[in-house]
Amino acid sequence: MVASSAGTPRIAIIGGGIGGLAAAAFLQRAGLPSTIHEQAPRLTEVGAGLVLAPNAVRLLRRLGAMERLDEHAVPLDIGWEFRRWEDGRVLSAENLAGSCERLYGERTYAVHRAHLLTAIASTVPPDALHLGKRCTSVTMRGDTAVLAFADGTSTEADVAIGADGVHSTVRGAIVEPTPATYSGICAFRALVPAARAPAFARRRAQTLWIGPDHHLVHYPVAGETAINLVAFAPARDYTTESWSATATVEEFLAEFTGWDPRLRELIHGAGTPGRWALLDREPLQHWSHGPITLLGDAAHPMFPFFAQGAAQSIEDAAVLARCLAHDVRVPERALRRYESLRIDRTTRLQKISHARAHLNHLPDGPEQQARDASLADEDPLIANGWIYAHDAEANETATPVSPSVGSNMRPAMTTRRYR
Repeated sequence: MVASSAGTPRIAIIGGGIGGLAAAAFLQRAGLPSTIHEQAPRLTEVGAGLVLAPNAVRLLRRLGAMERLDEHAVPLDIGWEFRRWEDGRVLSAENLAGSCERLYGERTYAVHRAHLLTAIASTVPPDALHLGKRCTSVTMRGDTAVLAFADGTSTEADVAIGADGVHSTVRGAIVEPTPATYSGICAFRALVPAARAPAFARRRAQTLWIGPDHHLVHYPVAGETAINLVAFAPARDYTTESWSATATVEEFLAEFTGWDPRLRELIHGAGTPGRWALLDREPLQHWSHGPITLLGDAAHPMFPFFAQGAAQSIEDAAVLARCLAHDVRVPERALRRYESLRIDRTTRLQKISHARAHLNHLPDGPEQQARDASLADEDPLIANGWIYAHDAEANETATPVSPSVGSNMRPAMTTRRYR
């Protein structure tokens, strides 16, 4: 790695979620300090569970975060277990115990988002995190980014990283602001205490029940003390996009009327479910401009149907840190390289995640029967090898820098050299 001989760029990260903290952690590991500006008054992670595939786990292990996470993470023995909606018949399942580690060098884990956030935060210097700092705008003054905050303060940075989610403020400094569109799908999420869950849901399995216009996923989290549920249904006139919005168990159950009674028993054990509308965005053609770049959902929000949202944020963070470390004197060039290395992969995942909604929600009939037959013939562990085998750090030098990733790329800024 190349290091600056007389100073390093001032790096500001907007957003203290999984992606923002991972960026700070990988930058710290590369010898580049940063400052995180998080709008919340305390570091918390709403939501429930997520699945960590090997492509994310290997990076977290290098950070030292897996040591902290191992206490709560649940290694999955069965993954992508598809079941038919009305009777729970298993359409296909993959054996992860042994196979996943043999193929990809790591296991797949189910974790609570809060535990993941805490594990990554443990690798970041405490004084790097500034809470209660809601960023209201990012502008450029010459080759410097200027961040303004709701409390009336502002700061300058040589590199500004927007890790501020699907409603990103930073995004507007790079592309023309356009509202996200509603996908027509809403999601429910809930945690069920393991003691109240049926035995089939307590297995170390990621199970997907698929049926007409709906599907539901469940797996154990939090050291197997709880079962995470996330379900998808038609949004109809529901347009609230907030992870703090709630529904009732009765509303959740109503969406799965006529489904296998065992699944309804699992839903019945939930506490107050969350509910939010899934937003849809077209993939960006570029996400860096001068000293400003994007990361995670701010750059490439994707439907959760391949369980890769958090993983891609972590991959982004690892690649961004290495690019900056290799080209620390010219951060604008490093950001363009980061974008060029990441955009094809994340765009592909955005597109296939989007397409999965149609496949999971087919009505009963010939197309559904063909899908079910293909599920029985395909091993997702092998078919998705391009996702799981990917080592973001090992591949960091594999792709040449393109001077223009998208046709709408703004002109590159004059580079700033650190001497």
